Parts: sequence; C-alpha cells; structure tokens
Amino acid sequence: MDRKRPSDFYEIQRRQWLRSIPLFAVLILFYFLAIGLIVLAAFLSIGFLAVPNFLSGPFLTRLPLGVLAAAVLIAVLHYYDARKFGAAYILKRLEARKPDLSDRYHKQLADTVEEMRIASGLPEVRPYVIPSFSINSMALVEADGTPAVAVTEGLLADCTRDEMQAVAGHELAHISRGDAFFVTLVCSLANSLEKLRAALEPEDIPAEDRMESGRGGPPILIYGAVTLTSLVMHLLSMLLSREREILADAAASEIGRSPVTLARALYKAHLKNTFVGDFSLTYSPLFIVAPALSSDEEEGFWSRLFNSHPPLMKRIKLLAQQARLRPAQVIEQVWESQKMREEAKGMIHSFEEIRAVVPAEDTPPSVASSEEPKVWQIQDTNGRWQGPFGLEELIFLPYFSVVRTVKNVPEGVEAPAREFPQVRLGLQNLGKKKPVDPSRQNRCPRCRTPLSETFYEGVAVQACGRCGGRLVDSSHMDRIILRREVAFSDSLLAKARNFRQKFLLNPVKKQRSKEKDAANVYCPGCGQRMRTRPYSYQYFIPVDKCLSCYKIWFDADELELLQILIEKKA
Repeated sequence: MDRKRPSDFYEIQRRQWLRSIPLFAVLILFYFLAIGLIVLAAFLSIGFLAVPNFLSGPFLTRLPLGVLAAAVLIAVLHYYDARKFGAAYILKRLEARKPDLSDRYHKQLADTVEEMRIASGLPEVRPYVIPSFSINSMALVEADGTPAVAVTEGLLADCTRDEMQAVAGHELAHISRGDAFFVTLVCSLANSLEKLRAALEPEDIPAEDRMESGRGGPPILIYGAVTLTSLVMHLLSMLLSREREILADAAASEIGRSPVTLARALYKAHLKNTFVGDFSLTYSPLFIVAPALSSDEEEGFWSRLFNSHPPLMKRIKLLAQQARLRPAQVIEQVWESQKMREEAKGMIHSFEEIRAVVPAEDTPPSVASSEEPKVWQIQDTNGRWQGPFGLEELIFLPYFSVVRTVKNVPEGVEAPAREFPQVRLGLQNLGKKKPVDPSRQNRCPRCRTPLSETFYEGVAVQACGRCGGRLVDSSHMDRIILRREVAFSDSLLAKARNFRQKFLLNPVKKQRSKEKDAANVYCPGCGQRMRTRPYSYQYFIPVDKCLSCYKIWFDADELELLQILIEKKA
C-alpha cells in the first residue's frame, strides 16, 4: 500500500524521533566497540598482573556486560548533549544572531521567511543571520523543537528578493520533510565527538619537556578510539544529505513556483563560496551549498563518500530543466542581473560637492558654541597648575583622580576633585555610559549639532548634517562593506587614489592619526573619549573608535573612502 507522507509538522517530528532510535543504537554499538578495544588492549598489556584470573570464564562474562553498561551510559549522555545543546552550540559557534529589524536587509529576511513559512504550512520558524561574506544558508531544529533558518550576510547582500524566497523555500522544505531534525542531530553528535577529540589532541610539546613537567604521554588508545568514532559519525553525516538536497530543491520549486531563481541563487553561492564563521566539516550537511566546495564535480564513489552534497551543476541542470532552460541560460541570467544592479546603483558625491549645491544646516542658537567652558585647572604630578580645561578634558587627563586638587577659576575655589558636584555628576554619568554633559548626548563630536537618524545601505546610522560625519556601530560595518548599492563620484574616486598614494604606500602612516588626535573627540553615545586608530590592519584609514561602546566616528567622506578602497581591492 502506498504510504503518504504526513502533512502535519508535529507528526513529521514524531516520526523523526522514531528514526533517531536506530541512530542511538549505532551510537551504543560504536561506544561498545571503542571502549571494548581500549579495555582489551589494557588487559592484554597489564591485565594479567592486575587480575590474576584474567582469562577465567566468570571474568570474561562480566567484562562485556560492564563495557556494554558503560557504552549505554556514555551514549545516553552524548545523545542528550547533542539534542539539548547541539543546535544552540552550532548557532553560537557560527555567531548567528536574530535579525536586526531596523536594518532593511534583515527586515526583508524576516518577512521572506514568514511568507514562505505560511506558504509551506509550518507553525513557527526562527530566522538568524550569520556574519559571513560567503553566500550560504542552513536549516536546523532547536532544542525546543522550533525550526530555524540561518542565512549569511553575503546572501542578503547579493541575492534578490525572489532568490531569497527560493533559498528560504529550500530550507523550509528540509524542515517540512523532517530532514532538518535528523541532520541537526547527526551533526550535533559528530560535533560533540570533534570537541572531545580536540580536547584529547596530543600537545605539541617535546617529550623531555613533558617528563620535566610531570605530564605523561597522550591517551593514545582513547584518542584513537574517539578519532575513529568521530570519523564514522562524520561519514554518516556526509551520507545524509546528498539526495535530500535534490528533493529539497524540487520541493522549493513547488513552494515558490520558480526553479530558475533557486538555480541562480545556487550559482551565486558557488561563485562566492568560502568557509562560514568558525567552520567545521561536520556542519557541511546543514548548508545549502557545502562551504569551500571542492572543485571535484564528478559523481564517483569517492565523491559520494566524502562530499555531503551532490555536484552543484547537476542541481542547477535539474532546476533549469524544470523551466525548460539550459544551465548556460541560467548562468547568463546571473551575470545579466549583476550588470543591471551595477547600472541601478545610486551615486554618492563627496562632502565638498554636496556643500557646493546645498549649504550647511544652520546651527540652532542653543548649540552654536562647539566649545565647552574651560573653567578648570588641575595640579599635575609635580604640583604645577595646568589648564584651563573643560570638564570632559579634565576628567580624561591621564593624571586625573578624585583626590587631586583642582580649581574652579571663575569661583576661585580649590579643593580635591571629589568635592565639586559637577565632577561627581560627570563621573556618575560616565559610570552609566552617558556623556559627562548629558546635553551633549547624540550630538556631533566635532561641531556639537544634534545627530539625525538615517540609513546607509540599509544600515541605521547617525549623521551630522553640518560636517557630514557619521556614527556607526562597529558590528554593522561588515554589512556596509558587503552591500554594493551605491556608486561613487569622480571626486570621491580621486580622493581615494590620493589617499592610497599618500598614506597606504607611505611607510610613515601616523601623520593623519596625529592630526586627528590633536582634537579631543568624545563618543556621542557613552561619553568616553574616542581613540584614533586605523580601521584595520589592512586598511589604514584612521578613524575615531570608542573602546567602551564599540562605535566608530567617520568624518566626512571617510566611510566612502573605506568602501572604495575595499571594493577596488576586491
């Protein structure tokens, strides 16, 4: 009789639980063999000395029972750990986060997953974003039974909405078919063994040093048993997903009614395919495309044994055939869409070009002064008076302390710093991660005008309408660098060329940093003094970084120059 696959998600999950029972039995068998191998080797070496009746019948009968009991106990603990903490550990290791709904791209992901969830009839699906430049996605089932779909930042940046729908449909097909539950469990089991094997990894220390430190050699038998078990579990996880990927492709085409869009997304993933986060090979079956895909696209025995996915071009060919197209036509569509996106980019102009057309915003009278009153003096370590300083400058002096003597010049009062209410209030504000002067919160650190909320390539930033500076959360910078929504004017391109010639090719890279450090810049968010640092070791554009709340202040055109340098290098 033809058995129909159940349409109810919870019934599918229950069937997957039943399917996992043979896997648990396999786990017990492997632990039984591994522990038995270790015990047998130990007794063959020294067992006849420790146990006089080593070869007696009663002992040989009790030994397998003891090994079996130990194997069952370890397998239960291993299975429980994988089921309870496996998915959470994988998401944490890949640094996956819930979508930031203030970000346009993340909001589109959340909406797309919800749309496809409704279309596939699933009760709930949690979306996640992995901060990786590659194009990839994965589906898994968390400990409470709730399915999750995680995609990379690269996929959000490079795929169109319909391609994202196709990818979400593919992952939801895995979930609705029950694949995600089983693959998550197997990968979690293999990952637990990987962690144990890494913990038992022999240290790279000379033997004489180990003898001197009192440490013996590595547990070779245990390490070998765990390595063998880990290898078997890894091969099992590799064998799981090959045909499931093709079936999920077909189901995604049925849900989304567009096999070509999924084929385009797969080809883009193939073009921009690298390791994802802190990648482990045990995670490969979870992804839509195996990270760091091998160039071997043949369907041979070894390919089927060691590759977790079928050949990519085979999948693209099958999807193209559903739309009565050839794979070459699908690839041509990808490059045509890339060309159209390039032509649709908006133009960004330099700050000088904008100011030539639009004058600077008028500064409100209440914030016209960019300088705070310099009314404070302080005795340095030699007892000499220094100053005058503003309150922020005073508190951030390297030799400032609450017991050092300071003077309020207009009032003519000298006393330890802690005696002045203004100083105490300023320190309290800093303790609460607020500026020393609360009226300066969310104000431009250069010209003190209020910062406005705006968006830059879909990322929420704060901008100054007067000087053109921007305040960006450092954790959002990867999103801006990945996304290619904008083109740059000739003036900005010329600035980037001049910067490269003057600073990147100049062995003395501290000149600009010293110029910026001459002016004290205080974080508009938490009030801490920002430090001038290169953006990264690759790109020596000096920017002001807050080491407290991890925000970056870009002066006018600095963010655009950084993008140009990175994009040109790419």
